[in-house]
Amino acid sequence: MPHFTRALRHRNYRLFFSGQLISLVGTWMQGIAESWLVYRLTGSAALLGVAGFASQIPVLFLATIGGSVADRYNRHRILVVTQTASMILPLTLAALVFTGRVQVWHVFALAAALGVVNAFDVPARQSFVVEMVGKEDLVNAIALNSSIVNAARAIGPAVAGVLIAAVGEGWCFLLNGVSYIAVITGLLMMKLPPRLQTSRPTAAFAHVTHGFRYVRATMPVRDLLLMVGLVSIAGMPYSTLMPIFAEEILHGGARGLGLLMASAGVGSLCGALALASRSTVRGLGRVVGASALVFGLALTLFAMSRVYWLSAALLFVVGMSMITQAASTNTLIQSMVPDSVRGRVMAIYAMSFMGMAPIGALVEGWIAEHIGAPYTVMIGGCVCVAGAIVFNVRLPRLRAMARQLIDAQHVEAGG
Repeated sequence: MPHFTRALRHRNYRLFFSGQLISLVGTWMQGIAESWLVYRLTGSAALLGVAGFASQIPVLFLATIGGSVADRYNRHRILVVTQTASMILPLTLAALVFTGRVQVWHVFALAAALGVVNAFDVPARQSFVVEMVGKEDLVNAIALNSSIVNAARAIGPAVAGVLIAAVGEGWCFLLNGVSYIAVITGLLMMKLPPRLQTSRPTAAFAHVTHGFRYVRATMPVRDLLLMVGLVSIAGMPYSTLMPIFAEEILHGGARGLGLLMASAGVGSLCGALALASRSTVRGLGRVVGASALVFGLALTLFAMSRVYWLSAALLFVVGMSMITQAASTNTLIQSMVPDSVRGRVMAIYAMSFMGMAPIGALVEGWIAEHIGAPYTVMIGGCVCVAGAIVFNVRLPRLRAMARQLIDAQHVEAGG
């Protein structure tokens, strides 16, 4: 256990960890409640895709600016501001639901506003981890982050399904807003050394584009980000179509939706916990390739299933393989890049992991209107399988280059 939780020996990380654990349950509750609210108000698969698009598309366009801000300014202060804004938005949506004034455009507008906040929050939060734990515990800290995200993913949807069925969506939004108090309190209690001032170039645009040039010139980082982006645009939008699977195909209703998403969350948690037991990055390239392949196969089989328990079991595998790929990619990239470009590279990671998903959600929502949700998800799974095969073919060459980059950053590669 001390080896498994070694990043928690850092006081600042303990504060961050405990606050996130509480808040992320509320975040996953909101995601399920938002999808169900849109589907209840409209009954449209296409508008489910629009909801996912509105919440994440700002990350695609603004994350590079957020990454530049994270590299130039105090990341801790950025997080206090973004987490406060993240608290206000769900409380506003809760008020609209409780007063009976909510309309679908309200959901889209507030989701888009949260996406703008996330464009600045995610690069700062991802690059802030190394400031809390140092490079010696970076692998463990990233895996523990993934663990709490997916522990919340296992708990939040199940709780949301029960609450929606019992008292409606508004309580999910209210509890999510209140949960941010834990994160903000933890951030304010941190004791951080003065941050070394880095040079701030007068040309902000050049500062932003330098991150893209670095990624383009660094093949292992580039290929890892391309693989994440492919899975994000082709595979991850399955979650926006889950109300259709739960209601029309598996006949489980809101409670069934919560349990299906919780099954994926439990799988993700298991994958993250397995990564947390690692102390080195050795072999993570193979893990990325294998998990992307398993994700595509499991998603294809899920689209074909008409049995509730089998669908839940396949979603367990989907969740486990998806987070294993994403967290392994995050760890490898942060182990390879220098601190001076960390925020901008993690912004591009956010664009690949979160920013491509809304495009996929919009496209797959439109396709599902014409050919149905099962065939749409099946096509996405097959695309992921094809991409994983290409990545695995290129892997031997990438590993040699990645080892040199990791050695240059003095991160333990494990041989």
